[in-house]
Amino acid sequence: MSLQTHEYDFAADALFLDFDGTLVNLAPEPGSVVPAPDLIDMLQRIQELSNGALAVVSGRPVEQLDHYLAPLRLPAAGVHGLERRDATGRLIQLPAPDTSRLMERLATLVARHPGLMLEPKRGALALHYRKAPHLEQACIEAMNHAVSRVRGFTFLRGKMVVEAKAALADKGEAIASFMREAPFAGRRPVFVGDDVTDEAGFDWVQSHEGFAIKIGEGPSKANMRLDNPAALHQWLEQALNASDRRL
Repeated sequence: MSLQTHEYDFAADALFLDFDGTLVNLAPEPGSVVPAPDLIDMLQRIQELSNGALAVVSGRPVEQLDHYLAPLRLPAAGVHGLERRDATGRLIQLPAPDTSRLMERLATLVARHPGLMLEPKRGALALHYRKAPHLEQACIEAMNHAVSRVRGFTFLRGKMVVEAKAALADKGEAIASFMREAPFAGRRPVFVGDDVTDEAGFDWVQSHEGFAIKIGEGPSKANMRLDNPAALHQWLEQALNASDRRL
């Protein structure tokens, strides 16, 4: 389905954006992403035009999102919804399962292969293999096995990463929570993401009269597509320019 028939309406829509692979290009390591120079200004303009109905929904902790998007402090859901900051600035944290047993089960594999990296989060654990793609199957099997032995977690497979996340949180539920609150309530939800981890969010917005945009290739429930983060930035800039012309 073409995005041309779904022009973004800043007065009526609520925009939810994934971070890695969506707002910014993927990087070899989580700490080496580089936001585009105009990203902060663009997000600030969207926030102002939409009366604050803009949120970032990511697998990263909210604290990391704030670091990359400073000086903005947007409404945000981190760790796939395990933590969420609403539009008033209040931080809501769901109970986080202990990841120490997962780390113990994966430590030997990571120690044996320097190209692998464990990324501990509150209530989640990611195993990155972007620097060792030949170890994909070994990482999938190791994380699946660990999750099957430690209660409270769900297995997620992403782009060059496998992750154990808290079973009680997902991006769809995070978006649903935002949509029950001002300034999101009553608007049409729009979610943009790039990965399997975003599918719960795609499913939720499309079942609530919104639309979803998948960034990049791969199977997805999303009913629309853009090629890459640069294409998303272009689409948002076009929406901003169209809004400016109407003012």
